[in-house]
Amino acid sequence: MLLLVFFLLLALSVTGHIASLILFIKKKENKYVRWFAGTAIANILLAGVITVYVIYDPAALGGINLKRIFWLISGFITCIMIGIQITIFYRLFTRMKDTAYYHYNYFGKKVLNGGVISKAEVYAFFFSIPFLLLFGAFFIVRIINYFKYGSEL
Repeated sequence: MLLLVFFLLLALSVTGHIASLILFIKKKENKYVRWFAGTAIANILLAGVITVYVIYDPAALGGINLKRIFWLISGFITCIMIGIQITIFYRLFTRMKDTAYYHYNYFGKKVLNGGVISKAEVYAFFFSIPFLLLFGAFFIVRIINYFKYGSEL
């Protein structure tokens, strides 16, 4: 059980590591570099703790249910991807209502300007779709198998 907690902490730390890198690229602030370095150190320490734990107790590794870990990680990634897409849609719809992002053409129709959505948001949206489909499908199929056939998560 302790090994499972270490694996989940490592997964969260890696997620924070990736998030800090993305935030540094986006905002160019030094606090994200410190966060990136801190998560790198945490990743190394957690991997070392897991390695030492498995060396001293190899049977603990056999007791881990990998299907459940993969299911938890896929659910976590699915939630992150859905959050990214909802955030992008929310920003888009709020900008569409702002008068700075549209004008009316000759016929009186509203025409959106090019600045309504940034290139980074378009890239993030289309980059998140494959991950949402892949991990979301695995997550949903495991839930369906649990309720329909009684197999373990």
